[in-house]
Amino acid sequence: MPTQPERVRCPWSEGDSLYRRYHDEEWGVPIYDGNQLFELLILEGMQAGLSWRTVLGKRGAIRKALAGLVPEKLAEVGDGTIEGLLAGSGDIIRNRAKLFAAKANARAFLELSRREDPVTWLWQFVGGAPVINAYESMREVPASTPQSTEMSTQLKKLGFSFVGPTICYAYMQSAGMVNDHLVSCFRHEACRQLA
Repeated sequence: MPTQPERVRCPWSEGDSLYRRYHDEEWGVPIYDGNQLFELLILEGMQAGLSWRTVLGKRGAIRKALAGLVPEKLAEVGDGTIEGLLAGSGDIIRNRAKLFAAKANARAFLELSRREDPVTWLWQFVGGAPVINAYESMREVPASTPQSTEMSTQLKKLGFSFVGPTICYAYMQSAGMVNDHLVSCFRHEACRQLA
């Protein structure tokens, strides 16, 4: 019986089953749900100074600790609860600034939601539809773009933190606002068809 050819993936996803599953199922898939976009923004901010592998490994615990990462619930989490998380033993990222920023970002997200649709607002930075790149090497993929810099600037004006241009570009990649799967990767075409 002939064997199936091995799927070609973006090099960063090889060698780790958690990365591979994330790459194959989530990364670059366009997200149009406000709560999912909010959660991803919080998780990308948690990554600052850490590996995405660390965040993925702790994602479930972070959700549990931070009110399911639902903005309406997270905005109401008391400061004492956050202090308890810092002193606790759960498998979360214990960084005071990041945890308090998650709460503040939930409040900023709700304020944005009162004024306009946050999904439309976030997607405006790519013209409302995924940008389909055609990179052949990871060396070609930028760390930030003018669009991610503008997103960062506008988010900061609204009171968000941990949203620098590099974090915003990683966010755009994760949320499928840009398709940065290499053209050789089997997910490039699959995500392009979702655009």
